[in-house]
Amino acid sequence: MFSRPVFRRLAGAVTVGLALAATSGCGAPVDAVAGVSVTADGRLLGVLMVCGHHLDGATLYVDNADTDKAVTVGEWTADRRLTAGLTTWTLDAPAPGWTATEPLTPLVAGTSYTLYGWTEDNTWSSTSVTFTLADRDRLTPGEVRYEAVSDSGEESAVTVTTTEFKARACQDM
Repeated sequence: MFSRPVFRRLAGAVTVGLALAATSGCGAPVDAVAGVSVTADGRLLGVLMVCGHHLDGATLYVDNADTDKAVTVGEWTADRRLTAGLTTWTLDAPAPGWTATEPLTPLVAGTSYTLYGWTEDNTWSSTSVTFTLADRDRLTPGEVRYEAVSDSGEESAVTVTTTEFKARACQDM
């Protein structure tokens, strides 16, 4: 079938390919959906729909093109592991069940912010949602902005009712 040198090269190539695949992941697997909403008085809410596993917290950041790094502008840790279901919390003030490990810095008009959820051991994460203050200002209480994925795999920001978000967010991943 194969000569011994050909077989060794083939086996070596497969081994290298598997090693590269195992070490080239871009992050934790996604099993939750992040969104944003607002309270009746216009305060920004973080929204996480955990689909099956768990999350421990969330980070809001800005991509800094000058340094090719993300700059964290807020980070929150849940007092208890977030399991399957919907969770919301205010980003600008202490929220029951949450600790601001990095309190929210003032948000600036014209800047794009990204929110995502994570686990402390990097085993699970959420999708992210990107928004500006103008996007926030268009939200009304009871609406959630998140990144939906179409059947063709295209991502786009959508705004839906909280009820619709709960019903379809995990299906849209």
